[in-house]
Amino acid sequence: MQKAEMVQEANFGKFKSEVKNSQEHHFSLLQRETEKLRVDIDKLQSELRSLLQRETEKFRVDLDKLRSESRYEIDKVTAGQRLDLNLERGRMRDELANQNTETTNLTNKLDKEIHTLRAHLETTKYDIVKWCVATLVALSSAGIAVLRIMM
Repeated sequence: MQKAEMVQEANFGKFKSEVKNSQEHHFSLLQRETEKLRVDIDKLQSELRSLLQRETEKFRVDLDKLRSESRYEIDKVTAGQRLDLNLERGRMRDELANQNTETTNLTNKLDKEIHTLRAHLETTKYDIVKWCVATLVALSSAGIAVLRIMM
């Protein structure tokens, strides 16, 4: 029985050694496959990272372009509004100047008419006073003549 045990132990040792060799072989295959997968994953990550960077840069360029276009449009609208405001301000100044000129002309015309009316009034007053004095003198003369005749 000892021989059978020895044979069995030898067979078991051989089997154990074969299993160990098979396990080591499978383990090394798994390690190689794992390493390949790691390399592939690293390569994919690198490609994705560079693709993401390119896309990010493309979006950044597009965003800068849109910002620039927006600034240009805003500046254009603002300049148009400034121009409109300046034109309206100029129009208002011109209208105010015209109104001032018209007011000055009307004031001058009124002053002339008032001066003319005052002069005419003074002349008329003078004529009335003259006529009153003349009438008084005439009446006085007539009164004196009547007194002389009656005396």
